[in-house]
Amino acid sequence: MTMKLLVISDFHGSIEAAHKTAAKAKKTQAGVIVVCGDVTHFGSVEDAEKILAPLTALGLPVFFVAGNCDPAQLAEAQIKGAVNLHEQCQRLDDVSFIGLGAAPTSRFYSWFEMSETKIMNALVQTADRCPADKWLVVVSHAPPKGTKVDLAFSKIHAGSVSLRTFIEKRKPSIVFCGHIHEAKGDDRIGDTIIVNPGSVKHGNCAIADLGDKIEVKLDSV
Repeated sequence: MTMKLLVISDFHGSIEAAHKTAAKAKKTQAGVIVVCGDVTHFGSVEDAEKILAPLTALGLPVFFVAGNCDPAQLAEAQIKGAVNLHEQCQRLDDVSFIGLGAAPTSRFYSWFEMSETKIMNALVQTADRCPADKWLVVVSHAPPKGTKVDLAFSKIHAGSVSLRTFIEKRKPSIVFCGHIHEAKGDDRIGDTIIVNPGSVKHGNCAIADLGDKIEVKLDSV
């Protein structure tokens, strides 16, 4: 059995992008929608609910994490029709999902940041609670450090050191992330596939099929 995931990130408050995402989910017959954070642009939990509403209206599993431009309260929020994956494990068929929102602490002001120590502790503790399935999927706002998908326009690798270390040790099947809009693409750390779909506000998404093997296509909404 193949599970088709529609993966998006970085709405930054765009309700238009949310409606386009819902239409894309219908068109591609996606079975699961994965949202890698920055649902709002320094908005409220209520704003996040409005952005996610076109997706939850589809009746599909919707997994999300909060990004650094979301309120920290979104990491604890329960939104009807969606599953908040921040520091949580969710199993669906033969796939285990774990999630982590926020971005690593930086010199730039944003609302939801975590130290690398907290990121590592959260990832390890969440993974330890997550039974092994055929596929282990990590949903993170921040990408791992030192990859094609965390390279900012400034040529600085702006990802998380702790997430990279976690990937190297735990070897998840695939990691979905966002945060660095200009770093849309895919990469690998060992056998782990890393995917940054790019900003859905600017029309970007990814499609991942999890069956006998994992197949990923970068796409647009």
